[in-house]
Order: sequence, then C-alpha cells, then structure tokens
Amino acid sequence: MPTVVEVRFKGNRREFYTWDRENPLKPGDPVVVPAERGEDLGYVSAVGGLAERKCGVACEGCSLGNATEPTSAIVRPATTDEAYISEQLRIAEQDVRRKVMERVRAHGLGMKVSDAEWQWDRKKLTVFFTADKRVDFRALVRDLAALFRTRIELRQIGARDESKRLDGVGRCGRQYCCSSWLPELCPVSLSLAKEQRLSLNPTQISGGCGRLLCCLRYEHDFYVSARKRFPKIGKALQTARGREVVEAIDIFRDRVLLRIGDQTRIERLDALRHEVAGREPAPPAKPKEPAQPPARKPDSPALTTEQAVEAVSPRKRRRRRSRRRGSRDRQPPKTEDGDRKGNGIDG
Repeated sequence: MPTVVEVRFKGNRREFYTWDRENPLKPGDPVVVPAERGEDLGYVSAVGGLAERKCGVACEGCSLGNATEPTSAIVRPATTDEAYISEQLRIAEQDVRRKVMERVRAHGLGMKVSDAEWQWDRKKLTVFFTADKRVDFRALVRDLAALFRTRIELRQIGARDESKRLDGVGRCGRQYCCSSWLPELCPVSLSLAKEQRLSLNPTQISGGCGRLLCCLRYEHDFYVSARKRFPKIGKALQTARGREVVEAIDIFRDRVLLRIGDQTRIERLDALRHEVAGREPAPPAKPKEPAQPPARKPDSPALTTEQAVEAVSPRKRRRRRSRRRGSRDRQPPKTEDGDRKGNGIDG
C-alpha cells in the first residue's frame, strides 16, 4: 500500500504525495516531485500516519483533515547536487525580488512585492505581491518575461497569507500559527474578542500581519458553552435579598456579581442557583369571579279560588262589592216582552 508523504516547500507551502518504493523516506529528506510543466524540489515533513491525518485520508473529524487525498506520487529522492541547486535558487531569489521591485516602480504600479520563488527546474518564476486594489500588471509580466527568460506568474495574496509565507514570532513568543501548524486561515471578527471580554485595543489583539489574531477563535467555542451556564448580564433574579440584577460574571471562578440598589455582592454560581430555586414563588393572584345574577325567588304554588279570595284584603273585597252593587242599580227595568226601557227615542 502506498505511503502518504507530506512535502514542504518555500513559504510554508505544503503538498501531499504518495511513495510506494521499498526504501522508506524520513522527515528532512529532499525529494523531487511533479509540478506544473516540470519538476520541483521539496523536503519531507511527515510520513505515514501523521501525514495521513493531515491529509485527511484516515482522518475522521480531525481538525487537520482539510486537505484532499493525494493523487500524485513522488518522482524520486533528490541527490546532494540537486539539493544544492535548490539552495542556490533560494539565495538568488533575493536578487530576483529586488529586480522585480525596480520594474514595479518603473511601471508606477501600486503593489508591494512580498516574495519571489523559482521552480526547481527554472521553468517558472512566481512573484507574490499585495495591493489595496486591483492592479493591471500585464505590461509588467511581459517586461519580467523578457528579463528572466522564463514563464512568469504574478499572484496577489492577502496580509495574512503574506505573514504565513514570510514567517515570524508572535506576541506570545512562539512561531506564527499560520506558518507552523494551522492548516487553514479561518475568518476572525471583532465579535470574538467582545464575547471573550478582551481588550479591544488593536495593538493587543492584532498579529504580525496587522489583522486580528487567529488564536481568538481557538477558545471561542469554550466561552460560548461556558456562558450558557450563567444568567445573562442585566437579568433580574428574585433572591433572598430581593430583586437583584446581574452585573458581571466570571466563568473561570464560577462567580456572579449581583447588585440591588447601591449594594453589590459576589456569589458562587451553584449557591446562587440553590438560592433562586429555594425561594417560594409568590402565590398567583386569584382571578376575579364573574358577577352572579340575583337569585330568583321560587315560584309560589297556584292558589284555588277560595284561597285567592281569602288572600285579598277585606278593604279590597268591600270595594269590589260596592262596584258590583252600583252597576246593578243603573240597569233599566225589563218590559213585558223582555226588553229593557231605555232613555232614547224609538226610531
């Protein structure tokens, strides 16, 4: 089975290849590898399991497994003379960069030449530069091709990629992460520093590239998960002392700063949880009952005629009898034929 090999080149550029020969390779060995329209020379930096993890061939969820499976094989181990030629090219690249900068000034282009790199067989020269805006360098390419008699490639890079190529030591005293081990440059925003309660002074949170430190992202997930355990700043809590407001939190010591009026206190997170959970909640207000309609009196039972008469007062009975007696006195007398005589005139 072929062995996966990681090969590093100038500018901390790395590529992955396979090696299926009998003689094993070890870190530091110079090797000749295929390149675009020719061959290039690099140095072995990892072999076997470590290279597979970095390449992503046998990596399951590893942070280094971002590269693709290698499709090219190492041509051969480099000889001592071939390694010497590569070293001489590295020395000559300083003079190449100086000549390119002179041509850039002659053409009046707003670009900064960061580095120049020869391919080992001198069939291609790559010039790396930075610029604030897009640059039309077609005339410059023709001029450089006539000067160096080879294929010219101008590649614009960002400030972070420039620091990765040039390498250096950070404010922590260690080699740049992007140059030593960081497989990919992830975006970093100012919100990462705010969520970690760090100083927003640009000189303290910026790296050698002038951009925000890549390490601001390393502990961001920890801060997010740890902050979920604490109450939010500004939230009011009902404690044994009353209604207290959360002023600040300390995720490293598990402490919470509370304020009530002009008084403040610091309480441990677990004790605060027990204090808040142990308080008896206020009884809920009883809902107002709807107004009940007045109770209806039970219907009285039906009365008989005799009971109804007895229920009437004697005064009312006398008044009714007098009215009936007066109506009988006003009626005319009956005649022989049964008709009553009236006061009117017969017609």
